[in-house]
Amino acid sequence: MRSLGSPASLVNSAMPIYEAACACGCASALSSSFSSSSSAVEEAEATKAPVKPYILYLGCTIPQRATNYEMASRKVAAAFGLEFIDVPDMVCCGYPLASVDDITPLSMAARNLAKAEAAGADICCLCSACTGALTEAAHELEHNHALLERINEHLAEIGLHYSGGVKVRHFARILFEEIGPGAIAEKVTRPLPIKVAPHYGCHFLRPHEIHGEFDSVEDPRVLDELLKACGCQPVDYPEKLKCCGGGVLAVDEKLALSISNRKLAQVKARGADAICLICPFCSIMYDTNQKKIEQEFTAQYGIPVLFYPQILGLAMGMAPKDLGLQMNRVSAKALLAKLSIA
Repeated sequence: MRSLGSPASLVNSAMPIYEAACACGCASALSSSFSSSSSAVEEAEATKAPVKPYILYLGCTIPQRATNYEMASRKVAAAFGLEFIDVPDMVCCGYPLASVDDITPLSMAARNLAKAEAAGADICCLCSACTGALTEAAHELEHNHALLERINEHLAEIGLHYSGGVKVRHFARILFEEIGPGAIAEKVTRPLPIKVAPHYGCHFLRPHEIHGEFDSVEDPRVLDELLKACGCQPVDYPEKLKCCGGGVLAVDEKLALSISNRKLAQVKARGADAICLICPFCSIMYDTNQKKIEQEFTAQYGIPVLFYPQILGLAMGMAPKDLGLQMNRVSAKALLAKLSIA
């Protein structure tokens, strides 16, 4: 296992630095492949259990650049009776360091898992990368006792201990499995008859085995079915399952923007009214950087980019302002006018 520093530096130096820099964790200012879409819904409805409280883990990006995502998620969760618990002193999930070190990001993830264990609740993430990092850490520590003991030596220096057993779920998965498309559809008071292109991204379903294989990696249906529950028509397009480009943004901006440009061009060609996301960093590529992409590649898109909880909230009759629509970089005014939403 690789490490960036001593056990003491892992818990007393590296972690607080990330905690201060990322300002994450607290409330911010504001299955196997499905044979058909119907079988996906039926399986979700058959297995859903009473909704339990979850710790809301915000990660680094959301409090700084996607508070609209948090706002909408909290509003929607409350409408379904899903309680979010805010636990202070959570830190970065460790994902940014995963490619250069083993122990440091695992210790950071384990700190969050230990805080959740102490609070007696599982974790709900809004970021797909955070979901993946924390789920992988929980899986690795569950199946490697020697590694768990080593990590606990580091955690002990800040008064924490992790025994295992904490589950990590993306909010979209909770909505699909624990609420269910049927129950969602029953809450819809304002169906949205628009064409929406879903973007699954890289981390929502991968690695497949650690997520319990709850959807097909090669033919995912969860987000499509959640959109249908809102009255939307999901739009298929050639690179639907490809990366947004965000993974290489820091090292090759032009390449990253070109990847997003291809997808935006395909979505526009298919006549989509909007793009639906479930990850804040994907929003940076499609929403925040859409104007830059248009300038770089001499294109005109103007495609609104909404997080799924924003779409769901609109379908449930919530006000756009309460869902943070005014914070979206690409204006959704024309889309709201098309839907006769003031």
